[in-house]
Amino acid sequence: MRLLIDAQLPPRLAHRLRELGHEAIHVADVGLAEASDAVVWKAAVDREAVLVTKDQDFAIAKAVRGDGPSVIWIRIGNTSNEVLIARLINSLGAIAEAFARGDTIVEVVAK
Repeated sequence: MRLLIDAQLPPRLAHRLRELGHEAIHVADVGLAEASDAVVWKAAVDREAVLVTKDQDFAIAKAVRGDGPSVIWIRIGNTSNEVLIARLINSLGAIAEAFARGDTIVEVVAK
């Protein structure tokens, strides 16, 4: 899976996803750590990447507009980076199944 990791998520998440064979990059790695939502959205489109974010605005934009990147919306709340990364990694199978069904927004929630 090709993934663009948004600024409020740890850069370590992109590194871990790459270790698992995914093409993942954090916005900070491409000079977009301070970029506007519109610029991040366009970067995901240009890279043909799924946007991984905690920002509800991206999920709403995808739902309203319909176009643009698919979105993995992390809704775990305040937790350690280790717990957040583990939760997303453990959800990758379900996320892939959701995208295969045609879903374009997938929520990852706390268990």
